[in-house]
Amino acid sequence: MVYVLLIAGFVLLIKGADLFVDGSSSIAKKLRIPGIIVGLTIVAMGTSAPEAAVSISATLKGSNEIAVGNVVGSNILNLLLVVGISALIKPMKVDKSILKVDFPVEMISAVVLILLCMGSSLIINRIEGIILFVLFVAYMVITVKRALKYRQNTVENPDEETMSWLKSVLFVVIGAAAVIAGGQLTVNSAKTIAESWGVSETLIGLTVVALGTSLPELVTSVIAAKKGESDMALGNVIGSNIFNIFFILGMTGTIHPIKVDMVSIYDIAVLIVISVISFIFAATRKKIARAEGVSMLVMYSAYTAYIIAR
Repeated sequence: MVYVLLIAGFVLLIKGADLFVDGSSSIAKKLRIPGIIVGLTIVAMGTSAPEAAVSISATLKGSNEIAVGNVVGSNILNLLLVVGISALIKPMKVDKSILKVDFPVEMISAVVLILLCMGSSLIINRIEGIILFVLFVAYMVITVKRALKYRQNTVENPDEETMSWLKSVLFVVIGAAAVIAGGQLTVNSAKTIAESWGVSETLIGLTVVALGTSLPELVTSVIAAKKGESDMALGNVIGSNIFNIFFILGMTGTIHPIKVDMVSIYDIAVLIVISVISFIFAATRKKIARAEGVSMLVMYSAYTAYIIAR
């Protein structure tokens, strides 16, 4: 039965991502805003919902020590595995705006996080949580202004095929729900199977659970890349990473101070290095080619080997 549930989880993930991308793309066309903006907002927040739910519920129970580790691990996986696989399927074109605004903000978010963690004796207190949340609001305001500016300079194309508003919103809502449910089903089933094979809980946490929380980003970005929506695929990853640090850690830190272990500091340093490398890949020729996608997957394999050995 558990294998049937695992397959059902993957089916929900793939079909949900399919609906989610189609609905999001339709909304972008109807609002006359670029796919990159939808990827950075609607898609990014939708695919980051599992991380948000887990971190905030853990905080309300007074157990948020692993919040930073989970977020940083998810961000590293997003940049290396999600972008790597997406680029391998189809080279990803990179919009100028993401190089000017969003990639730098993603790198700054990781730098801000390491400074806050090291500047307050390995604790993110309530004031620092509020600072992170305010930075998230500021980024959202900038993103909305960019969308409105683009909309003013874009004329509606009456010949462009789009779904109705109701159908578009339903596709986004149903798709996001299916992606989140599918991710949960896949993780729970994979954990049960791994335990039946005698795999340790630590190894399950570092592999199955870590991959599971990023499955929505992975499947959604891969589906978007296959559909030619490379802007949305990359926007999803960058937007999710910004959302994870500024919103999730901002909210959890505001609710209850977060303890940070030294291992997480090393991981944040790794995230900063990976962010810079990813930016260089994106900035060269304004695309992430297949060869760069392969090198990202090699880096992710090396990082996984490191955390397992650790």
